[in-house]
Amino acid sequence: MKTLSSLVAIWLAFAAGTVAAAAEEGFDDPVLEARYQALTHEIRCPKCLNESIAESKAPVAADLRREVRRLIGEGKSDDEVKTFLSDRYGDFVLYRPRMTATTFAVWAAPFVLLAFGGLVFWRILAARTNQPIDEELPP
Repeated sequence: MKTLSSLVAIWLAFAAGTVAAAAEEGFDDPVLEARYQALTHEIRCPKCLNESIAESKAPVAADLRREVRRLIGEGKSDDEVKTFLSDRYGDFVLYRPRMTATTFAVWAAPFVLLAFGGLVFWRILAARTNQPIDEELPP
């Protein structure tokens, strides 16, 4: 029974620490808090790869959350915050990267290749339909 109560006490201590950490990250203004929450869910943790900085427990994610909070507090726009982070960490940190020539090529290439393959297939079919059918089979 002592072990169970010790485990519960440890769990409550960690839960209280998490609530205290979350409370100190907030803004008094609900609009700024909503912007902060939205941005932290749109920015990928560079270490965790598949988690946003809002979900990640990595130290780099905590640093990025502090940086986002600082930039919003300075009055930077969402685009300015994203530009700052992508300049520092690359476009990988953005879940929705900006449309550049490179990203356009990556997204358009499958459709271009599919259209090109369809055109080649259609040309081969058109050329074969004009060929005569041989009635004789080779020996």
